[in-house]
Amino acid sequence: MLGMSKRGDAYLRTLMIHGSRSVIYRAGQKNDPESWLIKLIKLRNINVAAVALANKTARIVWALLAHKSEYQPDYQHSLRAA
Repeated sequence: MLGMSKRGDAYLRTLMIHGSRSVIYRAGQKNDPESWLIKLIKLRNINVAAVALANKTARIVWALLAHKSEYQPDYQHSLRAA
């Protein structure tokens, strides 16, 4: 679970980070202090938060493509006890 590397497509990475900045801008207009993104912005620089959001988005997209599934916004992952 490392951060976004600089390997791979630089243009795609740039687009994802710009998209994340747009999401951060809109999140600042909403009044949801419990959002993990708002909490992250309070703790870190906005650019760091943008890269973190882009990284999270890339991981979600990769998982959807790898498992050939559809995005479910209300999905809750449950960990089973071993």
